[in-house]
Amino acid sequence: MMLTTTTGRIAFKEWAAVCQTLRTGRQIAIFRKGGIHEGREGFRVEHDAFWMFPTYEHQSREGLSDEAADLLELSQAKKPAGGGWAISLWAEVQSVVELCDESILPRLSGQHVYAPRTLDERFHYRTPGLFVLPVRVFRLPEPIVIPNSPHFAGCSSWVDLPDSIATDGVEPVLSDDEFAVRLHDLYAALSPSATA
Repeated sequence: MMLTTTTGRIAFKEWAAVCQTLRTGRQIAIFRKGGIHEGREGFRVEHDAFWMFPTYEHQSREGLSDEAADLLELSQAKKPAGGGWAISLWAEVQSVVELCDESILPRLSGQHVYAPRTLDERFHYRTPGLFVLPVRVFRLPEPIVIPNSPHFAGCSSWVDLPDSIATDGVEPVLSDDEFAVRLHDLYAALSPSATA
């Protein structure tokens, strides 16, 4: 798939370890409940394409599956040495699935790198439910480092970058065929009619 060049200033906060797994195609979905600063309505999918903004707050070894133990160290190694934030992943939302059936959570094993407890806690935070966003992810050959700013602090999902970043040169992390298979498998796992 060739991506039509565009620019974007909107970024979506996600654990740096999860950004690493999106970068490799090991995961193709974002699982989100919402940050504490997102009001009573909670998280909303305000944008259908955005840059990924890797964060280091709240992520922990205990929050990741055993198979993903390497991701914390790897994400720390990718952190810019002089500070700031490395932006390199462009994500395009394929759909928005509001997951309201807790019994589906175990079927999503293998579709993400979170520890089961992490998704369970997110599902039950405030009111039961969880958003699943299948995303097609593209990566820049080299990250663009933006300086740190108090503007990026806080528990919110969306941030405005200081300047728009063009998607020139991005490449899909998975081929069209690989992504189609992975997307089919994800939707199958999310289907209420699927058998465990």
